[in-house]
Amino acid sequence: MTTRIAVFGLVTSNLSASLDFYRALGVAVPEAADDAPHVEAELPGGLRLAWDTEETMRSFAPEWQPGRGGGLSVAFACDSPAEVDRVYAELTTAGHPGELPPWDAVWGQRYATVLDPDGNSVDLFAPLPEAAGT
Repeated sequence: MTTRIAVFGLVTSNLSASLDFYRALGVAVPEAADDAPHVEAELPGGLRLAWDTEETMRSFAPEWQPGRGGGLSVAFACDSPAEVDRVYAELTTAGHPGELPPWDAVWGQRYATVLDPDGNSVDLFAPLPEAAGT
């Protein structure tokens, strides 16, 4: 058996706010999904992003508690360094906390981190022009 990553799952305390945040990043989530107990959206490349509410998780397992890892983040590729700056500005202007403002990383990318409504790190990145040609 060969395992492969197929789904990234998020557990949220506010499904509608989380879905709106990821819609702003271009994830195609149907509007009707805001009231569903479980939501999935297919991402480019065949991966899926899924959401469950804390309430849904506890309805199946009353002893359920949020994970304690805290080290996993979701990263979104942008078309250009300018788009990293634009998307970061749009999200922070909309009230989402910026964790790391846009900066030029030593690994050759324009990079930024914003927090989703549940405090998960969401990275934005694009290759820097000098890195794109190497």
